[in-house]
Amino acid sequence: MNLNKKIVSLLKRKKFKFAIAESCTGGMLSSAITSVSGSSKVFTMGLVTYSNQAKTSILKIPNQIIKKNGAVSVQCCLAMVNNLSKISKAKVCISITGIAGPKGGSKQKPVGLVYIGVKIGKKVIINKCNFKNNSRTFIQKQTVKKALNLLANLIR
Repeated sequence: MNLNKKIVSLLKRKKFKFAIAESCTGGMLSSAITSVSGSSKVFTMGLVTYSNQAKTSILKIPNQIIKKNGAVSVQCCLAMVNNLSKISKAKVCISITGIAGPKGGSKQKPVGLVYIGVKIGKKVIINKCNFKNNSRTFIQKQTVKKALNLLANLIR
């Protein structure tokens, strides 16, 4: 059984609702989940909050967090997952923010830097990843794979 099917199955068994807020993956994680037949029983929403404006207006991320830390930061990822939890009322939430490249990186925040936030109930984990490859698609696919692995391990 592939990972996305396994996650949907685990969520169904535990009767958990699930929501996603993603940026640099542009809906890829939501697509991976909704490709599974029966995912509508557990998946409540997938938000692609790609721009800073979407993060502040839809996810209610305070402007100060983005100004001070940037959209690609632990603080932004944490606010994304916590606010998604409030908006969706889902037991399991995941947020993704990062730099998929091939441009847009810096020394402090290189291309391939991604933060994945997972919230299950009151427990929150922020995972920092550095995918060392300048291929945008590679970084996006690796991020989705990592997010699915994190979810599978945390909801068991």
